[in-house]
Amino acid sequence: MENSYIDHREYKSIPNAKVAFIGLGVMGASMAGHLAKSGLSVTVFNRNTQKSIAWVKSFKKYKVTYALSPKEASINADFVLSCVGKDDDLKDVTTGQNGSFEAMKKGSIFIDHTTTSADIAIKLSKIASNLNINFLDAPVSGGNLGAIRGQLSVMCGGELSIYKKSKPIIDLYSKGSSLIGKNGSGQLAKMVNQICIAGLIQGLAEGINFGQKAGLNMKKVLEIIEKGAASSWQMQNRGSTMLDGKYDFGFAVDLMRKDLEIAFKKAEELNAMLPVTKLVDTFYQELQYMGKGELDTTSLLARLKNQTKKQI
Repeated sequence: MENSYIDHREYKSIPNAKVAFIGLGVMGASMAGHLAKSGLSVTVFNRNTQKSIAWVKSFKKYKVTYALSPKEASINADFVLSCVGKDDDLKDVTTGQNGSFEAMKKGSIFIDHTTTSADIAIKLSKIASNLNINFLDAPVSGGNLGAIRGQLSVMCGGELSIYKKSKPIIDLYSKGSSLIGKNGSGQLAKMVNQICIAGLIQGLAEGINFGQKAGLNMKKVLEIIEKGAASSWQMQNRGSTMLDGKYDFGFAVDLMRKDLEIAFKKAEELNAMLPVTKLVDTFYQELQYMGKGELDTTSLLARLKNQTKKQI
């Protein structure tokens, strides 16, 4: 596992702190790895204990160990970080039986990197406050590659003083972070991020499909247009993989639909129109019906190619 980490950076000097990391999925395992390599004492927890054991084995030359519950992992921790699946998972690891909040010491900080609803972030921040602990909602963007390279973008919601204390930790696996506003603001910002990405990837998929149908050398086309107004992170980082028909480099369709469902629910509350995003969501649904829900979001191109074959 450790060989998948790219030593692209020098880890900043930060105060000696004890850290717990809850959730060793596609993103969490890499993020926790950067914490370990920085020299921090890191205790991890994952529902599948074998994942925890494998992760610790990969980083055995560092100060790492694993726990059998979020509560156990969080004992005496200065910072507890999480990156789990959805609202219910976050509630379970924080306030559920053997959850982190039971064990966290006064003044410690819980940093949640899960993409959830803003409502759960606000609710948990209030519960944490009543327990004299602090909560920062901090969803990330950048995908698996960003996590591996330590180049994630982190959108934070919470108190300024808590963000400032947390930033040295967040800097270890990110290229940038920002305090957007009060608790819940980080999750709202992540919704904006996913809304923007959905339409952008569909446009890129349509452009590539069109160019290929027109007989263009799309490698050359992307090389030049990514220097102009059409450029985007997706084009620069996923254009070549899309051309190769490879869709296992980024954020899964299943996860994107989960995130968009959260955004749609909030949009209804706000009376905010999301016509393009809803249309693209139906395309992602088609990919799921095609059995491609585990492919990354750029597989929208595969959907277009499948449609063309059907039309022929």
